[in-house]
Amino acid sequence: MNQTQRTVDPCVMVIFGATGDLTKRKLFPALYNLAKDGFLPESLAIIGVGRQEMETKDFRQKIIADLKEFVGDSPDKKLLAWFEERIFYTGGDFDDDKKLFKDLKDLLAEVCQNLNIPENYFYYLATPPQLFANVAGKIHKNGLGRDENDNWRRFIFEKPFGRDIESAKKLNHELAKILKEKQIYRIDHYLGKETVQNLLIFRFGNSIFEPIWNRNFIDHVQITVAEELGVETRGGYYDTAGALRDMIPNHIFQLITLTAMEPPVSFEADAVRDEQAKILQAMQPFAPEDVLHNAVRGQYGAGEMKDEKVSAYRSEQAVAPKTNTETYAALKLSIDNWRWADVPFYIRTGKRLPTKRTDITIQFKKAPFMLFRDTTIEKLTTNRLVIHVQPDEGITLHFGAKIPGPIVNMGEVDMDFNYVDHFGEQISTGYERLLYDCMTGDATLFQRADMVEASWQIVSPILDVWQAIPARDFPNYESGSWGPTEADELLKNDGRKWKNTVD
Repeated sequence: MNQTQRTVDPCVMVIFGATGDLTKRKLFPALYNLAKDGFLPESLAIIGVGRQEMETKDFRQKIIADLKEFVGDSPDKKLLAWFEERIFYTGGDFDDDKKLFKDLKDLLAEVCQNLNIPENYFYYLATPPQLFANVAGKIHKNGLGRDENDNWRRFIFEKPFGRDIESAKKLNHELAKILKEKQIYRIDHYLGKETVQNLLIFRFGNSIFEPIWNRNFIDHVQITVAEELGVETRGGYYDTAGALRDMIPNHIFQLITLTAMEPPVSFEADAVRDEQAKILQAMQPFAPEDVLHNAVRGQYGAGEMKDEKVSAYRSEQAVAPKTNTETYAALKLSIDNWRWADVPFYIRTGKRLPTKRTDITIQFKKAPFMLFRDTTIEKLTTNRLVIHVQPDEGITLHFGAKIPGPIVNMGEVDMDFNYVDHFGEQISTGYERLLYDCMTGDATLFQRADMVEASWQIVSPILDVWQAIPARDFPNYESGSWGPTEADELLKNDGRKWKNTVD
């Protein structure tokens, strides 16, 4: 992962699903931010592809209106005009082998000729996952998918990449028949967060942390991905997925691998991903009996949040009234290698929790108490390092210090690093770095096929047990609570507890 600014080749970005929410809220604002900071080439074009028929001029008007809404106050008028000249659109049936993809081929040729852009294309598939192989296959069939004549073709696929181990393997196999692995970018917007990227620098660029980053000093690790919102308008998708599928094989496992991996030999993409893959392969698989003891599922009921009553999951739009889909999942994981033997990794994710936050907590072991027996200190403050991923990106170190006075007493102290305070506010969607990396051919922050399959290998046994044994107590946590009591017991049985406060 080269930390210097890399040259972006002139290219055309083709967005399938260009009229959707992701394009409006994330992709075009990210491109705007990149252009504003000087990271895009002058020779760039963006072609939107959608199911609905629309003239390019109408699509341009829509995108410019969306940019004005989502890029903050007073967008740069010259930059908006620059974008408007470079936006194009074609629409039709994604299943149509002939018309839509012929129209796309003709439009690509016309755009490249008129704007003097070499035929470097990258395709962003902001589509339902079941269309990934189909759309990629039609692009390839029409001669638009193969690297040739020193020009590159790259494909970005949004999550989820499969829904279990079998479907992930099948999708990887189908794509491997038409694309090379180096052309495939499986995107996870969590990895666009500055704090996530900073994990590598924090761990391997600071000699005070690496020597203690192991089982000799660390008691356990917690990773929390909490969301205040319910499923909102995504009930139709979410009820077929659930919290485990939606968050753990991609977002949370990526956070675990960056937290737990060995130092790579370089920041080159495959060197980093080799070490991430080793962590996934070292995670002990769940036997059916393990699922009953080390995995917890939950579904939110009605409750009150910020003085407003909210409905239960089963009452949400497009959700089955007696559904067994989980909106909360917590796991106790073990990494079977020398560094992490006997250090549990506790992970949890859920909707309708008290606050929106994602953080990684490194809980260090307690210091020996014998020195403090004859003091007023009853227990020692345990050291804790919290890496805040969102919403406020930063790092907190929690430790004990003597309270001023004539007697020996200890108080808790926090040392905080906040990105905004130190580096200023950076307006970001989380997609800027990922789009930039794809344009420069850097796959470090994207999952490889073996990583995807290893992730599903871990969670598929859990899905199998949960499908075979329906939950009898759903809904089992109130909206606005921290989840089901069984999740607390998961840690309590080990003499530990979740860190629910923000610090």
